Amino acid sequence: MTFDALLPWVRWILAFHVMSVMAWMAGLFYLPRLFVYHCQVQIGSEESERFKIMERRLLRAIMNPAMFASLLFGVLLVLTPGSVDWQAGWWHSKLTAVIGMFAFHGFCSRWRREFAEDRNQHAERFYRMANEVPTVLMMIIVIMVIVRPF
Repeated sequence: MTFDALLPWVRWILAFHVMSVMAWMAGLFYLPRLFVYHCQVQIGSEESERFKIMERRLLRAIMNPAMFASLLFGVLLVLTPGSVDWQAGWWHSKLTAVIGMFAFHGFCSRWRREFAEDRNQHAERFYRMANEVPTVLMMIIVIMVIVRPF
């Protein structure tokens, strides 16, 4: 199902989609890095409380709105006639990576809540490794959209 009424707006929709994805990705890159630093401070310390504020504000004020905007503009792009070849393999790979990005966002949200409640269960190394996940997913998404290898 597509909507011809979206055709005159497709460049605007694409521009807002790219901007919202950039904001979302910035948060997905930064929040796990904050978790790494948060692991290095003592629970209940002034530094720990400062990290809790930074993490909450990043997630709620930047990442969540950017994620929802990315979803909205992405769906509008998909509903634009001619934007997706539903039989192409690149589309399915991109969609899978996007779903992975939403899942990673959910994990970040859960980890932030655990830090907020002083219940973090992971070591600094875990968050260093987790910090690479959005990079790999972003690379898959960009290659699928730009190169369309299959």
